[in-house]
Amino acid sequence: MKVIDFVKIINKDFYTGVPDSQLKPLCDYLMNTYGINKKHHIIAANEGNCVGLATGYHLATGKIPVVYMQNSGEGNIINPVASLLNEKVYKIPMIFVIGWRGEPGVHDEPQHIYQGEITLNLLEVMNISYFIVDKNTTTNELKIAMKNFNKILKDGKNVAFVIKKGSLEYDKEVKYENSNEMKREDIIKHIADVSADDPIISTTGKASRELFEYREEKNKNHKYDFLTVGSMGHSSSIALGVALNKPKTKIWCIDGDGAVLMHMGSMAVIGNNKPRNLVHIVINNGSHETVGGMPTVLGNIDLCKIAKSCGYIKVYKVEDFNELDKILYKAKESKVLTFIEIKSSIGSRSNLGRPTTTALENKENFMRYLKELK
Repeated sequence: MKVIDFVKIINKDFYTGVPDSQLKPLCDYLMNTYGINKKHHIIAANEGNCVGLATGYHLATGKIPVVYMQNSGEGNIINPVASLLNEKVYKIPMIFVIGWRGEPGVHDEPQHIYQGEITLNLLEVMNISYFIVDKNTTTNELKIAMKNFNKILKDGKNVAFVIKKGSLEYDKEVKYENSNEMKREDIIKHIADVSADDPIISTTGKASRELFEYREEKNKNHKYDFLTVGSMGHSSSIALGVALNKPKTKIWCIDGDGAVLMHMGSMAVIGNNKPRNLVHIVINNGSHETVGGMPTVLGNIDLCKIAKSCGYIKVYKVEDFNELDKILYKAKESKVLTFIEIKSSIGSRSNLGRPTTTALENKENFMRYLKELK
């Protein structure tokens, strides 16, 4: 189905969401049509943030908003849906557009498998009526579904369009880029070289894939790395938990701007605990690159000032490789909590692979290695 037809049938004028590769046609359409526009389209920090923002829109206008997200974001909306939107509370109507990763019977990455299995169950538990859109869904079928949804929305209830892989189409290319020169994959190689045998916790998405491939290229064991293949925004918290319990071992966290933004409160917790052995690195390209490239607000925000305010002791911003290596070696020798923001370009190799070990193998190898350390 053409995404333009999908949007016309829904017939709403405010969208907020967190980008998803399954919804890339919709995301690209919104960027091409509205960009980031206060009246029509806002990319939020996380899905719960979207629900709050959409609620404010409804309170101010009386209109019904649309929230788009990957199905992994269902977990982030459970609280506001149950305690804010529900008809037993404020009866706030909302349309969700959900990309169905890990759909049963369709091959996907391990972090999506269980989430895919429970996607519809979670909607049912939250009393959200849904309509599944696939490649064969016609505009007439969608019109009928929307007509039924409008009756439900009038009663202050929520509805969802669950979008299967390849169901939406958009024929206009949207190119996302910035002026930064350093490539993320090269940055990760420098980090891996300097960190040597120190444990690394890396964020979900292409960063972990690039770290895995570099270990393969160097014929080095993967036991040094915990690849956070899911749980976007939680890598730094995982790293904190490891660092506090392995105080004599340098622990590195490779994070991304979209992930940091999603659960930024974790930085305050890290800063308050001040683990002397933790290096928190944020590769900031101002983009949700792994799911299509749509911008994050952190491209225009000084993360270093935030880190300082949260209590990080040493804070650095890096924009070239000469400076990067100097700062990485300083961080390796440092005995205080360190934060490094690295400005990165948008883009990755077209032939970038995925980990060939299972998530369980990754965990077990990493835990065995940690047992060897102090």
